[in-house]
Amino acid sequence: MTIIAIDLGLKRIGLALNAGSGIVMPLPAVERKNRDQAANDVKKVLNEYEATTVVIGIPMGSTTEDEMRRRVAHFMNLVDFKGEIAYQDESYSSQEAESLMKGEIRYKRDGRIDSLSAKIILERYLKSL
Repeated sequence: MTIIAIDLGLKRIGLALNAGSGIVMPLPAVERKNRDQAANDVKKVLNEYEATTVVIGIPMGSTTEDEMRRRVAHFMNLVDFKGEIAYQDESYSSQEAESLMKGEIRYKRDGRIDSLSAKIILERYLKSL
């Protein structure tokens, strides 16, 4: 069972992978130029790793949760993913990712934070199973 986590952002989409080994690895983030390009790039990753489940981070319990679920559903329709889709609370995952990277590398907007955030989302999901 291959699970891919997605941290869906307006500029970058963070990705992380668990191939059933219990180890979660961040993958290169997708730069988002437009919706269709981003959906195609994510679809390629899902197909490459033969993903059976996608875990998507959303801010649960917030006033924007319903709106985010709607946006995520629309994006995943564009991706045309046929497997299971699960939602996981992403609250503070980006801040946690940033704190993990402090002092390691100079902060760049290259998607590492986004994919590290996706890794945190996937780890939270796996712990909840």
